Amino acid sequence: MALSIAHLGPSGTNAEVAAILYANWLAQKTGQEPVLCPYPSIAQTLKAVGQGQVNQAVVPVENSVEGSVTITLDTLWQLGTLQIQWALVLPIVHALLSEAKTTETIRMVYSHPQALAQCQGWLETFLPTAQLIPTPSTTDALQHLEDNPTVGAISSHRAAQIYNIPILASPINDYPDNCTRFWILSLQPSPGGHCTSLAFTVHDTPGALVKPLQVFANRGINLSKIESRPTKRSLGDYLFFVDLEADARNPAVQAALEELARNTETLKIFGSYGVLPSQPFLGEERGIASVRYSGSHYG
Repeated sequence: MALSIAHLGPSGTNAEVAAILYANWLAQKTGQEPVLCPYPSIAQTLKAVGQGQVNQAVVPVENSVEGSVTITLDTLWQLGTLQIQWALVLPIVHALLSEAKTTETIRMVYSHPQALAQCQGWLETFLPTAQLIPTPSTTDALQHLEDNPTVGAISSHRAAQIYNIPILASPINDYPDNCTRFWILSLQPSPGGHCTSLAFTVHDTPGALVKPLQVFANRGINLSKIESRPTKRSLGDYLFFVDLEADARNPAVQAALEELARNTETLKIFGSYGVLPSQPFLGEERGIASVRYSGSHYG
């Protein structure tokens, strides 16, 4: 039975490209031919794995310009059962797609909130009066064009090619080194690797956060990231996402996690994993064409 991989759709999103790159790598490594399953949102993508509808999911977790993709973190905490298998870093290039001949006629620009934010400087310079309208994905933004020269959409070169829409300007992202980190998740145990991700809540007492962090400091375990998110239980109540430069299979790390559990209210460990090199996969159009797709999950 083919391995199914969920991602944010429709076809043409950066999440789809990340899923394709991972599927190509998996096919070369195992001989399996995965099936891609596009979903209308990141939350639905993750829930599809949690509910057993698909085997794995590829979701964005952090952008080098805009930071964390909060819906990914919030849904991962909410589900609590998913394990990270791999990470993949993908260079992101945004383009302005439109039927307009020049930017002067554009009055509205549609795209995913992350894409709009990553192009904020360019938009303020070249389209300062345009209304910016968020969409569920960069590909969903394209349905608003409809031969209308007053509308533009921020999407990818791949989407422009798939849907035969002219590119008016590219690249329009504010920083050339614009990259997004994706996680591949499933219900299976993580394979181990030099990165470990977890999240926890603490008791509402003075110094409550210091004790968990000291657990790692005492053992020389480096934290590459720590970020707070609201628990949504009450104002001022937070949970903390942490990335470690360590493998949870290491006895010293296991001891740290056991002590961490004693110093937190709730602890969820999302696994240890490695980072797939994305560069060898870029531009493999033959591989992209060979990937199979399941039926639509759009209502």
